Amino acid sequence: MSRVETDYLVVGAGATGMAFVDSLLKHTDAETIIVDRRDLPGGHWHNAYPFVRLHQAASCYGVSSTDLGANRIDTFGHNEGMYELSSAAEICHYFADVMERVLLPSGRVRFFNMTEFREAGPGDYRLVSLLTGKETTVHVRRRLVDATYMEPDIPSRRPPAYEVDSDVTLISPNDLVDLASAPAGFTVIGAGKTAMDACTWLLERGVDPGSISWVRSRDGWFIDRSWTQPLDLVHTRVRYQSAWAEAAANASSGRELARDLEDAGLFLRLDEHTEPSAFRGATISKSELLGLASIERVSRAGRVQRIHSAGLDFTEGHESRPHGEIYVDCTATGLRTIERRPIFEADRLTMQYVTPGYACWSAGILAAVEALDEDDEAKNHLSLPVVYTGRVDDLLTFTSAFMHSSERRRSRPGLAGWSADTRLNPARGLRDRAHLPAVSSELARLEHWQALALSTLEQPHDSGMASLGTES
Repeated sequence: MSRVETDYLVVGAGATGMAFVDSLLKHTDAETIIVDRRDLPGGHWHNAYPFVRLHQAASCYGVSSTDLGANRIDTFGHNEGMYELSSAAEICHYFADVMERVLLPSGRVRFFNMTEFREAGPGDYRLVSLLTGKETTVHVRRRLVDATYMEPDIPSRRPPAYEVDSDVTLISPNDLVDLASAPAGFTVIGAGKTAMDACTWLLERGVDPGSISWVRSRDGWFIDRSWTQPLDLVHTRVRYQSAWAEAAANASSGRELARDLEDAGLFLRLDEHTEPSAFRGATISKSELLGLASIERVSRAGRVQRIHSAGLDFTEGHESRPHGEIYVDCTATGLRTIERRPIFEADRLTMQYVTPGYACWSAGILAAVEALDEDDEAKNHLSLPVVYTGRVDDLLTFTSAFMHSSERRRSRPGLAGWSADTRLNPARGLRDRAHLPAVSSELARLEHWQALALSTLEQPHDSGMASLGTES
């Protein structure tokens, strides 16, 4: 058994692990080991369905030191007029390039790929090669960093939570691209972004909307992606922040906050006759929404209990399907609901969102917080976790906690300066464009409503959950 030493042992070479280490290189002189079961960095993107794309502009995703994409605005398709959205293949190539050209050449990062991390006891960390079985013990001088804690839950890596008879064809979205013949129809199961992507992909490839049945046990609120743009369109992001602050200053419940955001144009729903009860932060374009609205066969009979040759059994009934129907399982939650825990503890850092919806920005901020010469209590005070419960009723509580905790970070010049300047900030480009009328007017509106919201919303405890806003 061999032995190595390092300042930080980062478990997981996905987006958050890579963004954390990249930021750590800038803020400290620490040495880091990254360990991952996969051969290449990129995390869940290696297992995602092939037609998946980022929900956010590529301009603000990845690591702080290296651009993803070319900061282009798309000129056609569902994302027309907005900054480009990278594909899974592009993202995997990007992270491999960052590892080879940025992290490893620093001389302060080592990568143990095809390796399993095992924690035999407090401080007893083992790295076991999945190819040779060789075991290496690691002495960690500062912290273990768990970058797998909020790893997305994706359909291709988990079985469905309902019974499926042997004569039924149930596939994950990954398998849609490998169909050998046209089925009798498609039943897409799930109400989130994965299901929307699957339905949109089918419609784009000429499948008649009447051949698609969509099982949604509940509807969700979605963010209009045109409000989330950086750089030359950064006024949209400031408008997002000011609209959210205004709604937060006036709403008395999570549901009222969601309705006010819909009235402002920021929140969208799939069905005007069905009020959503869920929120997980997914974004969508109005063009996508229009296409999805053409699917009229929507099932709302509760959760699926069993699929058999005659159709589906729900918690609240049964629906028939023809022989030869293909069922597409999109029920994995993607953005998992995790158990909230302190991010900074004596010997470890548990990666969680501190900027809702922006995992890489969160990871970079946590590296900057870790570099502060302060104790863990102070660091946790600056880093309230964002936990997506999926319940719209929690929106107001989330908003209160995030707005207050982001104010704490803004009071630290070093943190605020890095966060404002990093390419990972969704308000990227704001400083250079603050003088433009479209931006300055929204900034004035934001300042007004943010002050009112902060004075109105209850001050959160450090153990509270953070909200769904942004900081710039």
